[in-house]
Amino acid sequence: MTTVTRATLAEHIYSQVGLSRHESAELLESVLEQIMRVLEQGDSVKLSGFGTFSVRQKGRRIGRNPKTGVEVPILPRSVLIFRPSQILKAKVNGDTTEGMDEGDL
Repeated sequence: MTTVTRATLAEHIYSQVGLSRHESAELLESVLEQIMRVLEQGDSVKLSGFGTFSVRQKGRRIGRNPKTGVEVPILPRSVLIFRPSQILKAKVNGDTTEGMDEGDL
């Protein structure tokens, strides 16, 4: 199993789109920056056929230190949630997308 990095994504853009390596890296950075800006504002990012990134607020709660058993307060925070599309779930599970309508993409 390999890890996909920004460099490998930029290289893939370079080989598929035909931009220079520098332009491919800039394009990737621009897209990632836009996604981060939208998420920082608390909005969702939906990539059709891939999934949806969204921010959820978690409230203050009491947690427990698993080592000592001592209760500790957990402060409110924002968490990033990713919900994969049905198409991505099917591909990961080895299913084909046969039977899906064009509108499902």
